[in-house]
Amino acid sequence: MAVHDRDIVQLRPEGLYCPAGDFHIDPWRPVATAVITHGHGDHARIGMGCYHAVHECMPVLRWRLGEQTFHPHAYGESFKLGSARVSLHSAGHVLGSAQVRIEVDGRVWVASGDYKRQPDPTCAPFEVVPCDVFITEATFALPVYRWPDTGAEVARIVDWRRACAARGRTAVLYAYALGKAQRILAELARFDEPPVFLHGAVDIGVQVYRQAGIDLIATEPVGEQPKGKDYAGRLVIAPPSAAGSTWIRRFRDAEHGFASGWMRLRGNRRRRNYDRGFVLSDHADWPALLDTIEQTGARRVIATHGSTDALIRYLRERGHDAHAFSTDFGAEG
Repeated sequence: MAVHDRDIVQLRPEGLYCPAGDFHIDPWRPVATAVITHGHGDHARIGMGCYHAVHECMPVLRWRLGEQTFHPHAYGESFKLGSARVSLHSAGHVLGSAQVRIEVDGRVWVASGDYKRQPDPTCAPFEVVPCDVFITEATFALPVYRWPDTGAEVARIVDWRRACAARGRTAVLYAYALGKAQRILAELARFDEPPVFLHGAVDIGVQVYRQAGIDLIATEPVGEQPKGKDYAGRLVIAPPSAAGSTWIRRFRDAEHGFASGWMRLRGNRRRRNYDRGFVLSDHADWPALLDTIEQTGARRVIATHGSTDALIRYLRERGHDAHAFSTDFGAEG
């Protein structure tokens, strides 16, 4: 996509750049001023001069980045960067996630970051922010991606854990350490379930969420258990990177599941060699993407990371001015 001099946000080698405010949004190379949408590693990286984000994101950023020069803001609070007026609005993705609203000379652009529209007890719900131009993620921008009810999927996890218990097996569930694992643990708090065992990388994030006042089911770190402990019948949550590791070998008789939007396609589960797949995503599905774009009232849409081609084609066929930014963001599910 060609860069127009009057564009409020432009694609630069360092990331999404606002010339009027002289700042970048979720830059992937070191810059002086970064406005961060959330704490996932592809959006919040080390090496920036200073970081602007919402208050709720600060514990996550300190966990991920260590002590840096942070400028916290309340959701909806307006602040000036150069000649741009900026405010951060809930994205419903993970704890402390935000959309970036930028107003310059009466024109409004919104960069969504990652977002979802399903209810999530661990973070503030998504806020529709009217704008002229909407920069939207497109991680799951294909019609096949439509999410089931979250409560029903978590009930399936409970049923699986209980079935494993009846067979004397351990239920090892892989889930991303920031956001997904905590969301599952919050939903499990509604069930009469025993404490859940956690991989160390997951446990760190769980403690961050607990300190933020998020209600989660009781958990225990695997690292604090005695050698040779029997985990039969119990649920263990680990990051996907733990699959196939020496750490996982302690669960000698186990079934393995993965909680992700990618599990909407059974072929993904088979290719990754999981026994069970649970369709739980912290991103918007196809209907939610389309609904959100319409609700913003944006005259122009810019899609980033994911199935951008499919989304752009669909929007153009319906008369939208739609383009893509090729970004360095990942696609965790």
